[in-house]
Amino acid sequence: MTKDDGQTNKDDERKLHLIETILINFLFLLLPVLIAVIFLENRTTYSNKYIYYIILTSISMLLCMMFPIELEMGFIMDFRYIPFIITALYGGYKMVFPLFLVLNGYRFYIGGEGTYHSLLFALVIFILVPLLSKKFNDLDARNRILYSAGVVTGSMLFYLVTLSYFFEQLTSEYWLLAIYMMATHIIFMTIVMMLIEKIIFNINRREAFLHSERLNIVSELSASVAHEIRNPLTVTNGFLQLLHGSKSLAEEEKTYIEFSLKELERAEKIVSDFLAFSKPQSAHMVYSNFEKEIAYVASIIKPYAKRHQVELNVHFANTLKKKFDENQVQQCLINLFKNGVEAMDGNGGVLYIDVSEKHKNILIRIKDNGVGMTSEEISQLGKPYYSTKKEGTGLGMIMVYSVINNIKGRIEVESKKGKGTTFLIIIPA
Repeated sequence: MTKDDGQTNKDDERKLHLIETILINFLFLLLPVLIAVIFLENRTTYSNKYIYYIILTSISMLLCMMFPIELEMGFIMDFRYIPFIITALYGGYKMVFPLFLVLNGYRFYIGGEGTYHSLLFALVIFILVPLLSKKFNDLDARNRILYSAGVVTGSMLFYLVTLSYFFEQLTSEYWLLAIYMMATHIIFMTIVMMLIEKIIFNINRREAFLHSERLNIVSELSASVAHEIRNPLTVTNGFLQLLHGSKSLAEEEKTYIEFSLKELERAEKIVSDFLAFSKPQSAHMVYSNFEKEIAYVASIIKPYAKRHQVELNVHFANTLKKKFDENQVQQCLINLFKNGVEAMDGNGGVLYIDVSEKHKNILIRIKDNGVGMTSEEISQLGKPYYSTKKEGTGLGMIMVYSVINNIKGRIEVESKKGKGTTFLIIIPA
């Protein structure tokens, strides 16, 4: 074997080792995604999930730092900022702050040249990237992938600019390092984001399917029993009304009858909710931009709102039209407006109703400043027999979700405990 052959074998071994290290680091990036999907989904509460995601992402960053990629030119690189940036974009400051502490704590523990440079870079990323979180989360899946690739590109450009000050002149080694870092970070960020977005898409599609199945089951149950229940309720109500008008009954006995009539009235309301939910699309189909329906429902709710010291603030700016069942949409809006008013019961406030258009979608935003809901309560909305009210049945919200689902729309809910709730109805025109 000649000397050149030996050198060639060493070069091949170094390249093979480099490829192995890169693939291992890629596995470290996939670790939180795989574990979250396999072990954590549907097994923990929302608050616990955040903790687990932070722990898993921290482990991913630490493993990337423990097993860095050593380049022939003497530089060491790793992919710690990919999970860091992803967390900052999805979760904002609240999620990324613990990662910031972990990242810099371990970097100080390692020590060596470039420690303060690393701290400065991490600080800039920590301050700037979470500011993009709201805009990022408002994008669709495809644009989120492109957006994250753009963010990691900008981050690496900033890193390379600051790194260039360590070179007396920008040599071929520097440009080779720049190419390695930019290419690998963009490729790995894109692949990881595609996996994350695919997982999110599958989860949402599964939830939509399960929700649709729940609605169908309740609808079938409603249709089969509602009329049979209503008939004896009506007869019983009529006889109790006659008894209540009798002069031979004592006042105490009439009081019992009044309680019975109130309970029958409540039972009648539950049956009406069942009927409204199970009722198929009727003959009251209209092609409208929702202006007439919003105005009608607002006029109905206004006395009820006034009684609860709530002011209605309606803003309409929509020209797009949609075909829908007028009666069902009006009932749906009544339920949402009424819920918003009741959420502010006793404290007063303003119920904001805003109708606008965006990207060929009709947006109906209903916002209150009432008691608000937790993430767990939001996730239960629209499920059979779940209600945040003490005496609620949840049928009103099931009807809301069913109506919006029938016109191919979707509902997004934002809420904070003690600060209010916003329902955003997105309807494709």
